[in-house]
Amino acid sequence: MQEQPPIQPHRANPPGLAADLVGATPPPRSSLKLLSFNIQVGISTRAYHHYVTRSWQHLFPHRQRNRTLDEIARLLRQYDLVALQEVDGGSLRSGFVNQVEYLAHAGQFPYWYQQRNRNLGKLAQHSNGVLSRIEPSLVEDHPLPGLVPGRGAIMVRLGRGENALLIIVLHLALGARTQDRQLRYIRELIQHHPHVVLMGDMNNPLEHLLSRPALQGLDLVSAEQALPTYPSWKPTRALDHILITPSLEMRHANVLDCTLSDHRPIAMEIGLPECLRGL
Repeated sequence: MQEQPPIQPHRANPPGLAADLVGATPPPRSSLKLLSFNIQVGISTRAYHHYVTRSWQHLFPHRQRNRTLDEIARLLRQYDLVALQEVDGGSLRSGFVNQVEYLAHAGQFPYWYQQRNRNLGKLAQHSNGVLSRIEPSLVEDHPLPGLVPGRGAIMVRLGRGENALLIIVLHLALGARTQDRQLRYIRELIQHHPHVVLMGDMNNPLEHLLSRPALQGLDLVSAEQALPTYPSWKPTRALDHILITPSLEMRHANVLDCTLSDHRPIAMEIGLPECLRGL
């Protein structure tokens, strides 16, 4: 199959296809393995002083970056769907490599989509991304509200009709007021769907996130214990989350022991109800 052109914001076109990786229809699955990872454009950060000494890597290419991406790809191969934040869509700093596409090929994912949120031309292509082993029936691009543009959510639908699984990949802003606006926007996307996964870098501890009025009444389920993801070298803050609706079974949740970014990846295996096992 040939790679599809990038979808336009708010249009429901197919995502990009990693060429030659689309195989036979898999057997029905009873679970999905999910991962969310803020990869900090492939910059390995293992101490606070690296934010200073390695800051130039946010502007210029570095020979270690693709090796770091290869290490990340090896981690991703055991998962069915991966949400990526802080990826570069192909600019000077990444050596003009679309990091979402690179990880799709290196991680052996047949489907991928890049959401470009801040276009700084050749200097930087700030993006989110999705990698999937299941062909989505719908992908939508949603810029999130805020005084400063540049935050976005990706809506991925697996399956069709009322029994589809809706997955929202997002990277929230830092400010509480802007986060509230963004979460209200997300609520409008998910509140009428029975099977939903919300995953990404939410820049918020779980207890603060779930107490926000925008998420109250949705009965979202999370890991029972706090799962710190930041900073990666000594995580004390749970900023990255995977939340699911009660129709989905949370079988296992953990944070990977990984210092390839300044965040650690968070993983969850979810059990699927009978109506979703044809994905």
